[in-house]
Amino acid sequence: MKIARLTLRTQGVCQNASNNFCSSLSTKLSKPPSKTASSVITERKNKNSSHGSPTFGNKSEPDPSLYRRISPVGDPDISIVPVLDQWVSEGRKVDKDSLDKIIKSLMKFRRFKHALEISEWMTDKRYIPPTKGDIRDRLHLIYKVHGLEKAEEFYNNISQVFKGFIIDICLLNIYSLEKLDYKAEAMMQKLRDTGHIMTPLAFNNLLNLYYNVGNWEKMEALTKEMEKNGLFPDKYSFTPRLRAYAANGNIEGLNKIMEIMETDPRVGMDSNTYLIAANAFLKAGLVEKSLKLLKKAEKIAITSKGRYKTLDAVLRTYAKLGKKGEVDRIWKILKEDKIYNVGYRNMISSLLKLDDDKGAERVFKEWETSGLSYDFRVPEDLIDVYVKNGELGKAEAVLSSGIEKGGVPNFHTWHCLMIGYIEDDQVVKGIEALKNAALSFRFLPYEEPVKDKLMTVLECLERKHNVEGIEGVLKSLVAEGVFSSTVCGRLVEFIANKTS
Repeated sequence: MKIARLTLRTQGVCQNASNNFCSSLSTKLSKPPSKTASSVITERKNKNSSHGSPTFGNKSEPDPSLYRRISPVGDPDISIVPVLDQWVSEGRKVDKDSLDKIIKSLMKFRRFKHALEISEWMTDKRYIPPTKGDIRDRLHLIYKVHGLEKAEEFYNNISQVFKGFIIDICLLNIYSLEKLDYKAEAMMQKLRDTGHIMTPLAFNNLLNLYYNVGNWEKMEALTKEMEKNGLFPDKYSFTPRLRAYAANGNIEGLNKIMEIMETDPRVGMDSNTYLIAANAFLKAGLVEKSLKLLKKAEKIAITSKGRYKTLDAVLRTYAKLGKKGEVDRIWKILKEDKIYNVGYRNMISSLLKLDDDKGAERVFKEWETSGLSYDFRVPEDLIDVYVKNGELGKAEAVLSSGIEKGGVPNFHTWHCLMIGYIEDDQVVKGIEALKNAALSFRFLPYEEPVKDKLMTVLECLERKHNVEGIEGVLKSLVAEGVFSSTVCGRLVEFIANKTS
């Protein structure tokens, strides 16, 4: 059988591809990046950062001059260490307080790699002694950038001088995020043994873990332990229980928890807590109750500092409820302030959920003329809809226009187009989109390996009995040097399964 012969050829090709990939990767890592941080700053000098720029003048905000040099360097593959070194070489001073504020700001915008670089630069090049808080942040950043193994390695090498509750609670949080209940429980026991659990924080981490793994019984046991120890649950203790009751369809439990939260002043209800509750009731199918809670969230958010983020989430929840009028109303309120890329992206997504394609296109056009930096994540849901509707021409028009405006298509954009091309029998374009998807993908240890989605193109080709197309994909990817050993193994397994 032809596909069986292809499997044998593929095994040899993949071995070579794996070697070539590793070799090219090590060469790439050993070379300096094609763009320097200073060149990126020059290119974007008069453009708004896709992350948005905070205002300055407050003691809690980062140093405006240094931050404005760092802020435009949004690409995590470009180091900001040269920016820091240049700042010092110009005779400018840096102090720990300013650097700490910049780190916090970068973390807020999920720029973990750059935040880690500053943290390491502070101690390695400026010899600024770290505090326990610095070590905790470093542990969190190492996890976000390099993954669990490196985070544990760092934790094990922390001096006893720094180890203690705030470091241990950070590792407990990491284990909870990783859904490693046995490791989280061991760390929790360590905290119990030290007798330092004076707040609900450690319990909240485990409650979230048990919610995420669906262990309702342990959630109840943990809540009773808190009560036994005289620790009153805070709003962060109640919200995972709300979500658990919603997932379990426990209406009685939902109403009981909500009654406690609203009547006890110690809980400290805020707009975000009401928003979580609204979504919990919505998941349980209680639409009217969800709407009432959403109105409460909105009322508090409008008069609160930093209302933008909460109102943005309120808008998305109204979209889930199918309330287009409410979505439009909240959008008008949001537009009273400056709208950043994430706001446009969420509005487009919300309108598409409401089947208002025209409205989504109108907001997309508004964004294109807003002067914000071109981020392909903003129109990606619109591109998805075009592809699903068989309107490849419209999807290609958005792609071309975005590239002309300086945007860089991401993995999702290319992957979506790839599926559209293959389903439309445009195999050559599909393979080209596949190559671009592979080249634009970044491995992040804390994210699901999205690159497995590249298998979809082979499934499409196989479904159409296009064996030559599969072989062409392999050869093209090998020639481009974008084949990893992991993906290669999956391809071999896929093709081999088709011969059995």
